[in-house]
Amino acid sequence: MSTDLGLPTLRGGTSRDPERPQDPRLIDTFGRVATDLRISLTDRCNLRCTYCMPAEGLDWMPRSEQLTDDELIRLIGVAVHELGIEELRFTGGEPMLRKGLEHVLSAASAMEPRPDMSLTTNGIGLARRAEALAAAGVNRLNVSMDTLRPERFATITRRDRLQDVLDGMAAAQAAGLSPVKINSVLLRGVNDDEAPDLLAFALEHGYQLRFIEQMPLDAQHGWERTEMITANEIIEKLEQRFVLTESDEDRGGAPAEKFLVDGGPATVGVIASVTRPFCGACDRTRLTADGQVRTCLFATGETDLRAMLRGGATDAEIADTWRNAMWGKKAGHGINDPGFLQPARPMSSIGG
Repeated sequence: MSTDLGLPTLRGGTSRDPERPQDPRLIDTFGRVATDLRISLTDRCNLRCTYCMPAEGLDWMPRSEQLTDDELIRLIGVAVHELGIEELRFTGGEPMLRKGLEHVLSAASAMEPRPDMSLTTNGIGLARRAEALAAAGVNRLNVSMDTLRPERFATITRRDRLQDVLDGMAAAQAAGLSPVKINSVLLRGVNDDEAPDLLAFALEHGYQLRFIEQMPLDAQHGWERTEMITANEIIEKLEQRFVLTESDEDRGGAPAEKFLVDGGPATVGVIASVTRPFCGACDRTRLTADGQVRTCLFATGETDLRAMLRGGATDAEIADTWRNAMWGKKAGHGINDPGFLQPARPMSSIGG
């Protein structure tokens, strides 16, 4: 049973769909297998990016609704041991605002088989915590940064913290958290002239850059397709300075299309969720900070595992409920369908 609009009301598991094969993995009716778990650790954030949330922030999730460290570690264990999850990506909000972060990471990295672990962060505070994150088992980082200009950074994020982000990436690289990946969103009339500069910066420092099309996940529901910088536009801007050729590397379920820069070996990625959907190869399942399974970033329904945890369900019961949820995963996100509805939860609450 699933709940619509993210309302966590379930108190038990679901009965197994008789059409679902006796397969322990997270499979769906289209033959996809989820091996990548995206975990939102908190909905809180210390930036206020204009394309994500209003200046005053949001009404944060009550602490009592958030999974405890022990609950979260238990669900990660179910995913790794029972469901075949191989990769863990920890997100937010801003995951470094989660108390007990290193404890959760260390517990996850100690699991057998050991999952590949990454963390997506805005980089604030990363300089002083990079070594601790590496020691806790994080393999690599994605850092969100949309501009190299301090005044623009302050305009986009409503915080004057660009130098903190730059220092954080350098510290992460020094701590062995590589490759450090930069995630950038281009905003029309704001920073869309910086694509070549961002790539030059990444090449100079040995970072990997990925541009992401702006998606309809803002809390204000103000996204407009006509204002979005498309993948084609991003590529055109980069080709004003660089020669790009499509990489022949097998993309698998990765969201980014990779391009060799000036013949390689350096690459740049473009994540075109809107104009070039890659749903057919999706290998992800998502867990929110309050214990809800989401089959898609744009799902309008959720399945409540927190209620099962707190209601005394066994690991086997939780695993089978998770399997049933993923069995019902839709073919695609539907952004380009006339009847598309933006999720009630904003990106900061879903996790990237």
